[in-house]
Amino acid sequence: MSKAGSPVIRASFDDQAAACAALGSPFTARLCRLLGARLDEGNAVGRRILAWPGDPSGKQDALALRLAGALHALVLTDTNPALAACYPPADASDDALWAACRNAFETDEAFLLERLLSPPQTNEVRRSGALLPGFLTIAALFDKPLVLSEVGASAGLNLQWDRYAYRLGQSTWAIENSDILIAPDWSGPEPEMADIQVIDRAGCDLRPVDPADAQERLRLLSYIWADQADRIERTGKSLALAAERPLPIEQADAVEWLERRLSMTFAGAVHVVYHSIVWQYLPAEKREAGRRVLEAAGARATADAPLAHLQMEADDQPQDGAALTLQVWPSGRKEMIGRADFHGRWVRWFGWAKP
Repeated sequence: MSKAGSPVIRASFDDQAAACAALGSPFTARLCRLLGARLDEGNAVGRRILAWPGDPSGKQDALALRLAGALHALVLTDTNPALAACYPPADASDDALWAACRNAFETDEAFLLERLLSPPQTNEVRRSGALLPGFLTIAALFDKPLVLSEVGASAGLNLQWDRYAYRLGQSTWAIENSDILIAPDWSGPEPEMADIQVIDRAGCDLRPVDPADAQERLRLLSYIWADQADRIERTGKSLALAAERPLPIEQADAVEWLERRLSMTFAGAVHVVYHSIVWQYLPAEKREAGRRVLEAAGARATADAPLAHLQMEADDQPQDGAALTLQVWPSGRKEMIGRADFHGRWVRWFGWAKP
């Protein structure tokens, strides 16, 4: 059987395997390596992948994760028992796992091809453990309630960050009782604990996920790596909470939504625009347009209605997680306040330097 296909496509599966291994998923790393090495043109799924027209890399189309998520969905729904028998906690051989995948390409062709059309979404809840110190910093700087605007909010799980409990180093923080505990491995000074009041919140996404919809919940959970049961459990609990108390997530272009959202004035509150592992997926021209929208809003900010931009995004040091940066207006001051694992497993906190 022909194994032709762009070397770039096969290399993207190896690159994703390395990323999964670094992020604590040996099973998904092995799956990606197998798929990259053994996919062939003997079935429609293989042909579709090996002739992928876009950028297959993890920074763009995330092709390997599209396929891994589609296969995981078959396991979560018990649609393909033979495939499920090779997934964690089972310890199947490479040959057995590949045979099960190859069979799924035939028996579940239509489902897999449909799922390949959509980029993966994870809405990783533990990122709130890296964002919370930023919110605490903002609250301490301005001593005002917060207005939240999240770009790329997905199902809104990190828009309801104040509904979880946290342990940051030796310090704990919670507004309400919650069985969702976020406790990243912490290094650096502990942030100043403070009461935070959120008076308004909204988010946008090109493909919002409705947490009350069973199929959409499944789609979100399927993109969590199959050997990371704690992530699956935590996300499931967060989805249930979001379904009980829905949040406004608008299907919209990020820049257009920001422009509308930032046109509103919230006197007596600090408006916080934030996002986590989203900005890199916007085209360069969109990132620049978003920067201009934020700068224009910053120029309008006042002491009574300040603006903050909190980011957890990849920079030029991806081997060292994501950069946590904060910019505030009307001063315009910007600092890197920490670094964090892309999934929020650890936080290295620098803090906001005293002026």
